[in-house]
Amino acid sequence: MTTNQQILLDHRPQGAVTADCFRMIETPIGQPESAEILVRNHWLSLDPYMRGRISGEKSYAQGVDPGQLMVGGTVGQVIASASGRFKEGDWVLSASGWQTHALLPEKQALKLDPDGGVPLSAYLGVIGMPGITAWVGLMTICEPKAGETVVVDAASGAVGSVVGQLAKGEGCRVVGIAGGPDKCRYVVDELGFDLCLDHRAADFVEQLDRAVPQGVDCVFENVGGAIFEELLARMNPFGRIALCGMVSEINGSLHTYTRMRSILVNRLKLQGFIVSDHMKLWPEIREQLRTRVASGQIRYRESIVEGLTNAPQALVGLFEGRNFGKQLVKLV
Repeated sequence: MTTNQQILLDHRPQGAVTADCFRMIETPIGQPESAEILVRNHWLSLDPYMRGRISGEKSYAQGVDPGQLMVGGTVGQVIASASGRFKEGDWVLSASGWQTHALLPEKQALKLDPDGGVPLSAYLGVIGMPGITAWVGLMTICEPKAGETVVVDAASGAVGSVVGQLAKGEGCRVVGIAGGPDKCRYVVDELGFDLCLDHRAADFVEQLDRAVPQGVDCVFENVGGAIFEELLARMNPFGRIALCGMVSEINGSLHTYTRMRSILVNRLKLQGFIVSDHMKLWPEIREQLRTRVASGQIRYRESIVEGLTNAPQALVGLFEGRNFGKQLVKLV
């Protein structure tokens, strides 16, 4: 390939994200100058946070404007180097976005060990930002104790799946919530959750009552909306809620909450968090997760589409719940 393929934001979505919100261009591939590297990207990560970046609304990070390169984490291989820190053939993790090649300052890349006992794609998922998000929210906000009941929604996803397995490792009773019987079977049979409830079931509320007869001590919240409202009503006194995401409201369908008084009555701790606020913890957490994945203590699944041209439709599928586990694009 003699040119760099890039996908830009063409226009902001009005409501749900559609594939035509993006467009592909080709640009010349530059050569690295002092302290730079040229990387051929092999893997691209697709994540729920991307919806906020293209909304045009105030958020916790710089957004993407129409005509700009779409953001995203990548794993790739150095194909040319003018850096003393990297040589040709090294594998690196970076945030180089939706493109096949990236010319990067050496400070924007992290060298990866291809012999570290885990696939390199895992650095975008279970031992990357999603896995670290799970760790930070559960361990530093929920602070689970053995015997407590922990509930996590979007339980089969890249973040929720790790949350549940970490909570089981702390001796907790873990209830997952996911969309559909296949995902629920995976959460229980392969990830080891105690229970998983299908939020699409007509009797979901009744199932939730049976699942948490002694109430809920910790919630790792990824979805928001009606599910979060039901969990609020079942929190135990001094319960903790790690508010990671509210994906049910990303397209502007805002939920009207009627049970917020539970926060006061039950003296709940509810804390929103952004994982990038905890960068100092990332190296230690990443190594903890790598060790557990390599030993089989933490299991995971990836949904993979091939080719950069399929990234927009895969992102649409992510927001529609069609992915199973971590959503990736294989570029090579």
